Amino acid sequence: MDVTFQFDWAAAFRSIPHLLPGIPWTLLISFGGLAIGFVIGIVFGLMRISPSRLMRWPAILYIEVFRGTPILVQVLFIFYGLPQLLGSPINALTAGIAAIAVNSGAYISEVVRGGVQSIERGQREASLSLGLSRTQAFRYVIWPQAFRRMIPPLGNQGIISIKDTSLFSVIGVGELVRQGQIYIATTFTALEVYFMVALMYLAITWSLSLLLRQLEKRGLVGQ
Repeated sequence: MDVTFQFDWAAAFRSIPHLLPGIPWTLLISFGGLAIGFVIGIVFGLMRISPSRLMRWPAILYIEVFRGTPILVQVLFIFYGLPQLLGSPINALTAGIAAIAVNSGAYISEVVRGGVQSIERGQREASLSLGLSRTQAFRYVIWPQAFRRMIPPLGNQGIISIKDTSLFSVIGVGELVRQGQIYIATTFTALEVYFMVALMYLAITWSLSLLLRQLEKRGLVGQ
């Protein structure tokens, strides 16, 4: 049987107004989760390089668990599993932000660890010899340099987390993919709609990539 199919550009453009409401949800979940994940990452990243085993091993456990399990499983556990333990429901938006936070936090922990350890040991020793305390040496000498080196991998993690939100349609979060699914249910234009969803994700992540490149050109990141 000869079956032909033509891409319907009109249908693709008609879907745009129906998809746009998903962009704020996508950005809220990704950047809200990343903000919390950054705080988590700093805490566990510094714990990871602590000489104390009591600090180091819990950080290692957290990092390995959340880097070693899929984020889809994590959000399903938070949305469906935690309410059974807590005896109280968790709304989809909270579950999505929490999943991005704990997942990105594990990766950011390793970024923080790598950034701090990339600073030459001699700089720390020189700071101490000038009379700075260890806390002052870290705050004024080590951390500013380490943070600049962290920005590119932090940006990459941001791009990953934005794309990860596409999985959260399974719990009913109204992000881009979910909006597309709702529209497809009445129009049966899956190819065109998902094509536009992909373009919207590309526009968001590409914009973030361009921002990172501008920071690199201006010497605000890296060495």
